[in-house]
Amino acid sequence: MSASPVIVTRFAPSPTGFLHIGGARTALFNYLLARRHGGRFLLRIEDTDKERSTNEAIEAILDGMRWLGLDWDGEAVMQSARAARHAEVAQQLLAAGKAYHCYATAEELEAMREAARINYLPMKYNGLWRDRDPAEAPPGVKPTVRIRARQDGETVVDDLVQGRVVVQNSELDDFVLLRSDGTPTYMLAVVVDDHDMGVTHVIRGDDHLNNAFRQLQIIEAMGWPRPEYGHIPLIHGADGAKLSKRHGALGVSAYRDMGFLPEALENYLLRLDGAMATMRSSPARRRPPGSTRSRSAAIPHGSTWPSSAASMRII
Repeated sequence: MSASPVIVTRFAPSPTGFLHIGGARTALFNYLLARRHGGRFLLRIEDTDKERSTNEAIEAILDGMRWLGLDWDGEAVMQSARAARHAEVAQQLLAAGKAYHCYATAEELEAMREAARINYLPMKYNGLWRDRDPAEAPPGVKPTVRIRARQDGETVVDDLVQGRVVVQNSELDDFVLLRSDGTPTYMLAVVVDDHDMGVTHVIRGDDHLNNAFRQLQIIEAMGWPRPEYGHIPLIHGADGAKLSKRHGALGVSAYRDMGFLPEALENYLLRLDGAMATMRSSPARRRPPGSTRSRSAAIPHGSTWPSSAASMRII
């Protein structure tokens, strides 16, 4: 009998600020899943946004992880250091005919956005250069590289939390892999890094559920094994809006400075999701455009974070 594959999870924050409470909760779920099954928990710093990423934020994230006791395996991976590898994969897709150069001008792209706004639709690239001869390219336009996404059939995610979610491929577009300056997009970088790091389980906030269907286009085009996905409900503020760095989420260091023990904070974060752990049924939640779910989501609408630290009661 062959041994079960080792579970590998990852936490992949962007260093644009402190480690806020929502990020800590995501890290905690990934850590516990890996440790429960004798697997590996990896850390990747997604620092490709050079204008907003700072060394201070990187140190704050590492410090917060250490204070919470969420020790990761191996060295932290810096995503920006892997740009050449990301571009290599894009070139492989080009060579296989599964990606193409797009010479759409800024004006043409703006016209697509305007048409979407008029019709109250999300922006969707219309495939202008999908089957067009590059010899027709206008002079002086540096091309982007776009995935040649499937246009028929459907993409299915059997999510560990959300259940079975289906999106018609006609709802997806040929998204950008490499920008016109040759830098990789988030969509490409995260897929390549997860594959190369051997990640088997991607546990993240359900605001990334839409991304899964696009990322699977790259995974399937490369012939790579798909990871298991688990998109957990977000923490919301008292006003119902998503808790974030810009909306009421304190860094974990703030709770440390107020005298909270790391075990107490982690206990509270886990207890927020008691409904998810017991898989109680709830009304259907908003799905990605064009998607269907084969059963009701067995998760709450989202956990609510107390409006002040004083209202936290750790049991």
